Amino acid sequence: MVVLLATAPVLADVSVFQTPSGNISCSVGTGEAPTDIDCTIFERSGPPATPRLAGCNAAGGYRFWMSVHGVVKAECGRPSGLVPHGPERGVSIAQYGDTEEFDGIVCHSLTSGLECRNADGHGFSLSRQRQSIF
Repeated sequence: MVVLLATAPVLADVSVFQTPSGNISCSVGTGEAPTDIDCTIFERSGPPATPRLAGCNAAGGYRFWMSVHGVVKAECGRPSGLVPHGPERGVSIAQYGDTEEFDGIVCHSLTSGLECRNADGHGFSLSRQRQSIF
C-alpha cells in the first residue's frame, strides 16, 4: 500500500494600497505565510534614503519591504512595470489619518508620508522629501 502525502500550498491574501498622491504603492501579504509588506516610492526629492542605499543616485524610485519579524530591506529603482498612477480597481487608498494593521504590521498614512512598523519595532518612513529605515 502506498500512501501519498501532499502538503497544501501556503495561501496568502494580498492587499494593495496607495497613498492619496499615488506616489507610494504597497502590497501586503497576509494569511498562512508570515505577513509581509512591499512598498515603492516612485518620485522623490531631497537627500538620499537613510541609511544610504548602495549604488543609488538621487533620482528614481526606492523599494522597501519587510516581514512581520526582522529588519527592513531596501533597494533603489522600482520594480519593473510599476509606475505612479491614480486609483485603480482593487487598489484601496490609505487616506491621510488612516491607520491599518495587517497581522503584526501597522501603517500610518499621514500628510507627512507613510510610516510602517513591524512587530519587532523595525520599519520605514516614506515621503517625497525623506525616506528612512529604523
